[in-house]
Order: sequence, then C-alpha cells, then structure tokens
Amino acid sequence: MSNVAEKPSALRSYYEGLARNVFLATLCKSCQGYTFPPTGCCEHCGSWEVEPTELSGDGTLLLATHNISPACHPRFDAIAPYVYGHIRLKEGPIVQAIVLGVQPTPDDLKALFERGPVPVKAETLRMSDLPVIAFRIAS
Repeated sequence: MSNVAEKPSALRSYYEGLARNVFLATLCKSCQGYTFPPTGCCEHCGSWEVEPTELSGDGTLLLATHNISPACHPRFDAIAPYVYGHIRLKEGPIVQAIVLGVQPTPDDLKALFERGPVPVKAETLRMSDLPVIAFRIAS
C-alpha cells in the first residue's frame, strides 16, 4: 500500500483543475476504474493505488430535470432557475451536474428527451467561491 500521507489532496487538485477548465478524476491502477470527483481511493475496489487523470469532458445526457425549489446554495442564485441532469462521461463515470443550453421549461425539456441521447461537453462555471462543473448541450 502506498503512503497516503504523501499524496496530494485529490479534492484540491480537482478544484485547481476546474479553475483551468481541466476535468480530473482518479484512475485505479488495480481495476482501471475511474472515480469522479477524484478521491484518495478507488470507489470500485477500494485500492489506494489511484492516480489523477484528465477526463475528456465529453459525455451523454441520460436524464434532465429542473429545480423547483430555491437553489441549494446562494452561489447558484445567479443562474437559477436551471436544468440539472445525470451525464455518463465518455470514460464511464456518471455525474450529476448543471446542464447548459436548455431552458427549464416543460416544452424545452420534452424536446430534449425527444432528441434521444444528447451529447454534452463539460465546462467550468465561475461561481463566487468555488468553480463548478457544468455540461453544455452539444450542437
């Protein structure tokens, strides 16, 4: 087992990456599974032998909905109301994130679902405190 104390903080690296529009996960050397957001151990097999790896930012929107309650944190007030969804990244992990490029109306959400699998691309939203990953509908 590696010395965990010698590893840089996965969360710090994640946010530093987001600030540069780089999307990081950890890749397990034992089972080759991706963990997103990155952590110090593999969420699939529990191995501590993980290394930071850059994700493509490409994905497929699996489902989307809109928020009907106030934003969960004041930092999201500026973009509310918004759509959020589950996105399967090209590398495999499924993430929950804000979806850009679609309005949070019943008609727009219905049209989105009628399109079938919808390609999306990750981008960073600059918020008042921490950057946030979001996915834009690809044209």
